[in-house]
Parts: sequence; structure tokens; C-alpha cells
Amino acid sequence: MKRPWQLTFGLLLTGLAGYIDAIGFIQLSGLYTSFMSGNTTQMGVSVAHGALGGAVMPAVLIVTFLLGSTIASGLSIVAPAPWKTVIVLAYEAILVFGAFALGLQLPELGLVSFFLALAMGAQNAVLGSVQGFRAGTTFVTGALFSLGQKLAAAFTKTGPPLGWVGDAAVWLALLIGAVAGAAVYSAIGIFALIFPAGLTAGLAVMAALFARAHRGVS
Repeated sequence: MKRPWQLTFGLLLTGLAGYIDAIGFIQLSGLYTSFMSGNTTQMGVSVAHGALGGAVMPAVLIVTFLLGSTIASGLSIVAPAPWKTVIVLAYEAILVFGAFALGLQLPELGLVSFFLALAMGAQNAVLGSVQGFRAGTTFVTGALFSLGQKLAAAFTKTGPPLGWVGDAAVWLALLIGAVAGAAVYSAIGIFALIFPAGLTAGLAVMAALFARAHRGVS
């Protein structure tokens, strides 16, 4: 997959991560399906206060995210080179559709968020660095730090004047996705998951078409 396609896929996936994380945050009353730094902090605070019961849910989400990441990374390692992105995106789409199907049966329970955490763990195995910045991941702390570095370089004229735009776009994509996720979930509930499920499946199909068209092309 060439860089313009990687960039487009990456920003769409980053927006999707913000969308899903906002839904998970609402469902879990302050926990996350992709922001594991926040869940780790929540777990640490609960342990420090002796509220071990409060540490269970963050711990389960962390383990679930790790499991999703491990499985997707394994799929990426063993898959033929042209089909790595296709296979991981298909795996993520199945998980999001699974979350939606479970949510139709158990709309009030946080079990849906475990499928979403699996999906978000998987998503980080889809793309690597694109044009010098991370796109498609489910977290933007590194992008914000990189944005600061590149702004400093631009101001001091030691780097490209617009080198910061990519990292800013990654952060903005996550923000827009989170706003959309919260708004749509507030309006239609669990049916809000139709959109990220459809988007992930659509990206998997597009990646498959791209891989098929470029077989044997290095």
C-alpha cells in the first residue's frame, strides 16, 4: 500500500478509534476501550485506595486490549505481505460487528466494550509509520509530543515549516471521531456501532482490492 493510501486509511482508522473509545467511555462510566494509559492509571488509583474491586474492570480491559493486539500482530506476521492489512482489518471488522451483535442482546451491559477493546488492540497492527508520523493507532500521546517537536523545529527554522501538519491531523482525527461517537451513541444507542463496523469492513475490502491489483508489485 502506497503512502497516500496509508495516510487516508490511517486517518480514517484514527477517527474510528476516537469514535469507538467515546462509546466505550460512556458505556463504562469513565473507562476506555483504547486508551490503556487511562485504564492503567485508574487501576493504580483503585489499588492504592484499597478498592480492589474497582481495579478489576480496568485490568480486564488492559488484558483484552493486549490479547487483541497479540492476535492481530500474529496474523500480520504470518500473513503474506500483500494481504497483511486486509487480514487485520477483516479481523477488526469481525470484532466490531460482534460487539454490535452482542449489544443488540445485552444493550445495558459493558460486555460489548470487551469486543471493542479487542478490536482497538488489533487496530494498532494495521499500519506503521506513515510519512514520518503514526496514523491508524488508537492513541495520540506520541503524536502530540511529535507535534510539539515539529512545531519547535518550524519556529526555529531547523525543520520543515509544515512538518507538523501530519501529527496535527492525527490528533484532530481522533477528536472528530470522539465527538461523532459520543453524539451518535447519544442519539441511537448501540446502533451507533453500525458505522465503525461498516467502515472497517469497507476498508478491508478496499485493501483487498488494492492488494489484488498490486500483486507482485514491490
